[in-house]
Amino acid sequence: MNINRKLRFQLFVQNWVFLVLFLTLVGLLAFVTKQFHFERDVTQSARNQLTEGSAKVVKKMKGPVNITAFVENDDPARKKLIYDFVTRYQRAKPDITLTFVNSTKEPKRAQEAGIRKDGELVVEYEKRTENLVPAYTERDLTNLLMRLARSRARAVMYLDGHGERSLIGEKNHDLGEFGHQLGTKGFKLANPDLTLLQEVPRNGAMLVIAGPQVDVSEAEVKKIIKYVAGGGNLLWLVDQESLHGLQPLAEYLGVVLTPGIVIDPTAQQLNIDPKTAIARQYMEHPVTKEFTLPTFFPEARQIEIKDTLGDWQVTRLISVAQQGWLETGKLDGKIDFDNKRDIPGPVNIAVAMERKAEHITQRVVVVGNGSFLANTFIANGGNLSLGVNMVNWLAGDDNLISIQPNLLKDVTVNYTKTQGLLIFGGFILVLPIAFLVAGVMIWRRRRTR
Repeated sequence: MNINRKLRFQLFVQNWVFLVLFLTLVGLLAFVTKQFHFERDVTQSARNQLTEGSAKVVKKMKGPVNITAFVENDDPARKKLIYDFVTRYQRAKPDITLTFVNSTKEPKRAQEAGIRKDGELVVEYEKRTENLVPAYTERDLTNLLMRLARSRARAVMYLDGHGERSLIGEKNHDLGEFGHQLGTKGFKLANPDLTLLQEVPRNGAMLVIAGPQVDVSEAEVKKIIKYVAGGGNLLWLVDQESLHGLQPLAEYLGVVLTPGIVIDPTAQQLNIDPKTAIARQYMEHPVTKEFTLPTFFPEARQIEIKDTLGDWQVTRLISVAQQGWLETGKLDGKIDFDNKRDIPGPVNIAVAMERKAEHITQRVVVVGNGSFLANTFIANGGNLSLGVNMVNWLAGDDNLISIQPNLLKDVTVNYTKTQGLLIFGGFILVLPIAFLVAGVMIWRRRRTR
């Protein structure tokens, strides 16, 4: 084909028109991407966005949150790390602001803020502040925000002195880890001595009774009943042992405790002791609203409530062993259902009670198991989240009820030094040179035609 001056001019105009249209399209795309924002996290465990529990916490916080990061010498790498971390929270709550301060140039400001480490964050909410030191995780910052959002820091009181599961104990059957987690969320712990005090203190958020091993004295039981009768909140974890003097409390609350251990055959499919009841479905209640995590209850017992309770509003919280039963006989050897003595499932193992008392809302939770919050089992499934939800509800902090954030798994790729040189050398040197050579060859071939 002969290329004359007219054809060459037409091709020149076509090329320039194409270039102008292409640049116009790029500009329009840039404008659209600035106006409309869309992101999708494809990483394992969605590590670039908040977990469901954290997102719920920050969305329920009314008012802005101000985060100030103190970075030495404006280190760009550390600033980017902090920016990426806080951005995940800003996606869920846009009125979270992040400000960087060069602690080297402003040492007085860093000193007034109580800065101890490079990269430390100062989080402010409703004129309350708290510091967060690196290396921080989502769980750390979410717990901090929950503490700042908690309107009042009333104590979680627990009965002690009768061999109970201790909220500060380190033994396997104790609740020390649960007590520690409550502390990170703004609760204080207290153990009033009812042998000396005239009554259970009224300034606490609730009283926790966790499986006494010896009898509680009659005088102490009367004080506990008086506390509940006066509107006090109660979390009662009832184990398989006898009530050890707390039968009058059960009668006052209308709690029916059927002897026996819950047997869940589905646990055997997971290579778990069938005496561990697994809960996957929950009743509609603020404690379990949108709660879908499985929970595990070793050697749970049935909890029921009498129908005639007056002004109490009762919710049966947790139903387990749909295919199992309540074993009322001795567990010797093989475990089989006996239709003459055993009670077929499902079995209810927890109740929540609520009523108006002396111009306040009183709440009680009774669970037929204390092991699910013990140091040995609290990390299983959603046990910790369920326990914290119960405490938040009893304390009246319904807006802080959520699924607790889990630590995200890191994915690492390990390779030798030689493999590293091959990988990075291939992408940095080999591929660019290969594209360059291919381009030159194609250009020369076209020129010779």
